[in-house]
Amino acid sequence: MIRRRDWSTYDHRLPTAFAEQDWLEKFFTYLTIECGLSKSTLEAYRRDLSELTTFLDAHHLSLKKLNIQQIQNHLMHLKDRGLAIASIARRVACIRMFLRFLFGNGFLKNDLASLLESPRKWRYLPRVLHYKNVDALLSSLDSEDKFFLRDRAILELLYASGIRVSELAGLTLDRLNLDVGYVRVIGKGNRERVVPIGRSAINVIRNYLSDLRSKLAAATSGEAVFLSRTGKPIDRSAVWRIVTHYARRAGLGTRVSPHTLRHCFATHLLEGGADLRVVQSLLGHASVVTTEIYTHVDRSRLKAIHQKFHPRQ
Repeated sequence: MIRRRDWSTYDHRLPTAFAEQDWLEKFFTYLTIECGLSKSTLEAYRRDLSELTTFLDAHHLSLKKLNIQQIQNHLMHLKDRGLAIASIARRVACIRMFLRFLFGNGFLKNDLASLLESPRKWRYLPRVLHYKNVDALLSSLDSEDKFFLRDRAILELLYASGIRVSELAGLTLDRLNLDVGYVRVIGKGNRERVVPIGRSAINVIRNYLSDLRSKLAAATSGEAVFLSRTGKPIDRSAVWRIVTHYARRAGLGTRVSPHTLRHCFATHLLEGGADLRVVQSLLGHASVVTTEIYTHVDRSRLKAIHQKFHPRQ
């Protein structure tokens, strides 16, 4: 979550004569230093604003003379391209931040951000696996595979902690305490949280660290916990491929992703009686409203059970 602040006090030294590209770079400097956004979020915002500037260039429009109608035309163009409402809503959030930044620093004369409305977002229920399917996924690994220990540790940790794929990829050895049984995670907005992990995940991670990581380690490894076959820190796309590979092997289809295991972590905790606020803290959600989506998943499961077993259906 981005910290609230007085945008007009960010940098009084910025002249309004800056070129538009300079304003873009100043904005991303602000997001990096002041807001502490993650690299992946910055990349997404850069793509979003690149779409806006490309649209403006194509229609011979200037950022300096931007108005709300032009922004709405851009958003309608995105809708015509077939983008989902959630994707457009994310772009609106990015554009609104940029407009507020430009207005607060005197580049724009009008506060266009206050006029920009977000499209209504439908709340889609996340895909959640049954306990037995999670067991099938974890059992799909072959102990004879070269990277069995690493891949098993990745799957176990994702399900045991509910951390995001980017958080797992960025995990370092100093944030992992297997003796006590927890992992320190740096999440969105550079916020840190401590997440406990169970005995099963601890044992698998210990085996990976002692038997395989030392063999994979190279000069480029640094303190990263999970390494690629070349010894470099594993990236999020590689983790994604690992999860989808074993999901197919387990017969679960191609729609299972690292985020699916995060959904399973949260939903299974709530089904077991965990407090919603506790799950919010473990997931690193800034607002409990985000976590409440999992209560809807649990209710849908209860409704299915009721319809299946109640004699008066």
